[in-house]
Amino acid sequence: MALNYFIRSGQKDLRCGYTTGTCAALAAYGAAALLLSGEKADTLSLMTPKGIEVTVTPALLDKEGEGAVCGVVKDGGDDQDITHGLTVKAYVQKSDRPGIFIDGGEGIGRVTKPGLDQPVGFAAINRVPRRMIEEQLQKACDDFGYEGGLNAVISIPGGEEAAKKTFNPMLGIEGGLSILGTSGIVEPMSEQALIDTIAVELRQTATLGEKDLILTPGNYGEDFLRQNHLASRHILMVKCSNFIGDALDIAATYPFERVLLVGHIGKLVKLAGGIMNTHSRYADCRTELFCAHAALCGASKETCKKLMTAATTDACIDILDKEGLRDPVLQSLLIAIQQHLEHRVREKYQIGAVLFSNVYGLLGQTNQAKEITDTWK
Repeated sequence: MALNYFIRSGQKDLRCGYTTGTCAALAAYGAAALLLSGEKADTLSLMTPKGIEVTVTPALLDKEGEGAVCGVVKDGGDDQDITHGLTVKAYVQKSDRPGIFIDGGEGIGRVTKPGLDQPVGFAAINRVPRRMIEEQLQKACDDFGYEGGLNAVISIPGGEEAAKKTFNPMLGIEGGLSILGTSGIVEPMSEQALIDTIAVELRQTATLGEKDLILTPGNYGEDFLRQNHLASRHILMVKCSNFIGDALDIAATYPFERVLLVGHIGKLVKLAGGIMNTHSRYADCRTELFCAHAALCGASKETCKKLMTAATTDACIDILDKEGLRDPVLQSLLIAIQQHLEHRVREKYQIGAVLFSNVYGLLGQTNQAKEITDTWK
């Protein structure tokens, strides 16, 4: 059952889909409901974290051994990835122990490196999908008056083969796919349409006579900036997604005087290598950049090896902390980031960058970024 929800992208209406996490949560409820009531549901529905209701017809729903199994087909809408069309299954059994326990089965990856959303050894089912699955299982318990425990195993037949075409093996997720999603909904957007949208927002901001601007890849950048009192609320913010270079170029066509780029280290570290489109399909040199700048700061060969095999930038920072190298390496990266930003904007306006991490908070800012924020306080 296709999701009847669309977003405007340029001159097109593109249909949204739903995440593997939504599929897993729907399947979990379907299986639990059959297990606890003995009845098969014709349709399954849930409200996603984004506030959009998803209703599907289960692809399979049956008793199996001592439990029940339900499958929901992943629908990526008009932004189809490797998981589109795969069936996400949930197998649910009653448990002698109280509570709800969730694990991964066939086609679900297993975390083998630290620094990811889940601990080493856990199934690669991220926090938001885990919560959605747990909520749906608890809903089934409440709906049918069951007070005991439940075990749920999520699987994706064909997931192990599909995962070979993703970055999971490189990240340290082995044996299958990840169950992902933070909003429950897949919102499609063509690259050119997104760049056009950024251009419109920048033009509108300039038309208001604004001389100051915040650029950030997403919502986290804005939230971080406000929470840390680095800028007052009168400074307008434009989200640029992965298209940092395009956004900087477009901003240069207007009379902005100060532009502050605020973003997560996982994206903005790529700027230290002159990479201005931070999508992973263009370049993913995060650990290489950490390694190179750590070597410049005197890191040992063993430390460099650890950095090169780190799963995330947060894991890189943890490694640097243990060696007492965080500050010099981040300062070296910030200098390189500033140089590439200034080369891109060619003195059209003052530019600076602020780096943060959801784990470590503020990591640092370029000298020019501090000059800019000081004028905003």
